[in-house]
Amino acid sequence: VQLQASGGGLVQAGGSLRLSCAASGHTFSTYAMGWFRQAPGKEREFVAAISRSGGSTVYADSVKGRFTISREYVKNTIYLQMNSPEPEDTAVYYCAATPVPTILMVKIKSDDYIYWGQGTQVTVSS
Repeated sequence: VQLQASGGGLVQAGGSLRLSCAASGHTFSTYAMGWFRQAPGKEREFVAAISRSGGSTVYADSVKGRFTISREYVKNTIYLQMNSPEPEDTAVYYCAATPVPTILMVKIKSDDYIYWGQGTQVTVSS
């Protein structure tokens, strides 16, 4: 599967931004999906994950209550709605996908993901 992330850009703190990640192929419904980010000089970190069914979601504590992950099957796309972003959220954001056997399973470790998108830069100004 190929993943194409988009929607990054410059946003003011307290604003909003929505990232998208489009997946190719016909097996979108068999993949758990996730968003990760990497800031300059830091390791890649988990942001949010969603199960095959969309019925289970998990968030990093740093974004809980501000970011929302969702998926749209008709468009083979997942989203990351970023509300009230902070300068600390500045990073390259990556989407990832991995096949899982059950509809509610989520994955939060980067090593668990097989497929990765190319990344989209998000810069939050203060």
